[in-house]
Amino acid sequence: MPDSAPADHAVRAPSALLGSSARERTVQTAWAGADAMLVVVATFWAAWLRYDFDVADSANTAVVKFAIVAAAAYLIAGILVGPYRIDHVRGSFEETVAIGYAIVLTATVLILLALLSPWFPAVPRSLAVMVPALALIGMFTLRFVIRSYRWGRTATADGVERVIIFGAGDGGRRLVRAMQRDNDSHYAPIAILDDDPRKRRLKIDGVSVKGGRNDLMTVASISGATSLVIASPSADADLVRALREDAQRAGLGVLILPTVNELLGHRPQHQDLRRLNLEDLLGRRPVSLDETAIAASISGRTVLVTGAGGSIGSELARQIARFGPERLILLDRDESALHAVQMSLTGRALLDDGTLALADIRDLDALRRVFTREQPDMVFHAAALKHLTLLEQFPLEAWKTNVLGTLNVLQAAQEAGVETLVNVSTDKAANPSCVLGYSKRLAERLTASFAHQVDGTWVSVRFGNVLGSRGSVISAFTAQIERGGPITVTHPDVERYFMLIPEASQLVLQAAAIGSDGQVMVLEMGSPVKIVDVARTLIDLSGKKDVDIVYTGLRPGEKLSEELFTPGEDIQKSSHPLIDYVSVPSLSPSTVLTADPVDGVTALSRMRHEAATATHVREQA
Repeated sequence: MPDSAPADHAVRAPSALLGSSARERTVQTAWAGADAMLVVVATFWAAWLRYDFDVADSANTAVVKFAIVAAAAYLIAGILVGPYRIDHVRGSFEETVAIGYAIVLTATVLILLALLSPWFPAVPRSLAVMVPALALIGMFTLRFVIRSYRWGRTATADGVERVIIFGAGDGGRRLVRAMQRDNDSHYAPIAILDDDPRKRRLKIDGVSVKGGRNDLMTVASISGATSLVIASPSADADLVRALREDAQRAGLGVLILPTVNELLGHRPQHQDLRRLNLEDLLGRRPVSLDETAIAASISGRTVLVTGAGGSIGSELARQIARFGPERLILLDRDESALHAVQMSLTGRALLDDGTLALADIRDLDALRRVFTREQPDMVFHAAALKHLTLLEQFPLEAWKTNVLGTLNVLQAAQEAGVETLVNVSTDKAANPSCVLGYSKRLAERLTASFAHQVDGTWVSVRFGNVLGSRGSVISAFTAQIERGGPITVTHPDVERYFMLIPEASQLVLQAAAIGSDGQVMVLEMGSPVKIVDVARTLIDLSGKKDVDIVYTGLRPGEKLSEELFTPGEDIQKSSHPLIDYVSVPSLSPSTVLTADPVDGVTALSRMRHEAATATHVREQA
């Protein structure tokens, strides 16, 4: 018999036959009657075989009496221990087991009556064994036929959308079964695709695997499907993008199962399906963390996060809170942002619990007071200015915040005896060509310098664009679409790395747990994505088809493609598969402290200009 239905559908109503709803009682009564009739038929069939195909002998009074007794015994067993005690899905593993229990109990009763009861009908004793066995075959066959009939009917029902399932793994199998067995499902699976050649002859609940991804166009044309369902919760963004492009060429809509983490706690169902969103297309990769190492580094310690009101800082705070720090201090200069992050953490934001620090990292004395009062064991430094174009116009602000501000945090942390410090950097610090990149590069070098002077672990973490962060290209594009366009893109070939905020924050915590002094931990970012593709995707997801894309030209200091490493850096593998590391030369704090601000700004601008010129020469070559 077919195997089990999903747990959520295997047992619809754990009620006794007489206590069921009217509809369920009617269905159960009908099935009980059909099964009892099968027992009667099995009795005459067994007698016909036993009497060498003699119809007259196989239909005598004794056989009729035996048939009635056997049917009654089975009905009683079915209500006590069998399929009529609970309303099972027809043909499910649970129902077949229940039928088996009822048949075994019936056979036991019939055998005992045949052996011990003098008034039992005078029929061959072998019928006590043959009848239950033949009835069991008949019951299984009837259910198989009913389920086969339903498979053929589902895809043609009114209001049901015909879909192709991609993925014949565990998620796809459970989803197909859920669709097939739920009478309220709005989707009918009519074909399955999977790139694993070993699954090409597989059939799941009557739905066959018709080929791989390359067969999508053909299968869609033949089957009349209207949508493709990506039923692989662990599918990465590259695969999702490729499948979406294939589906668009085949004229199919795309539905997707949520990620493994989103599905945690229940099996895939058709109700879980949703339309693609930008997170699926740009950053769907599941992150496997060494939670033991992270918990050991955070649990029971006082942790301070700078820039806690920002996108990364606030998510870091939420992730850190999961690992049981003794205290979590949130530092930011934006009081409204602190209010919002405290609300997200505690559900209340009275601002009076002593976990907030309103201070600007440009103010060394303010930082010293906070660090002296709180005595943090760990510091995550996420405060920074990050908008490339603005910092090109106001490089002094980059110097004050990203360079001097970072130096202030490092000094205050050193004086307070901080054991672990993580400086959140950016991929623009690799082979920098802009003021933002150079200011963050100097912050990495300052962190490396302090790492060689203190006991403990002081590292930097470098990653690219974070999907959905404040002021990101995504929010800018979304606002432009809402206004009716156009969307402004600097260059048709410009591309960037993207990752999700939770993913970035989790890997920052992992880097803090495994990093060594002075290292720059570089998060593996997957494949870069063209910005124009992001714009087109957002337009498509918005449902607005008349939004134009306008190219404005590369901005000063902007690269066509970002880099995660500076040419010549010695890239080393860490103990985590998604984190590499490099070493950067130290920069003495005295060099920064003795520099005139104007000189610092001039140096940033000069370095940016030189790097931009070198980048242009490389691209022309």
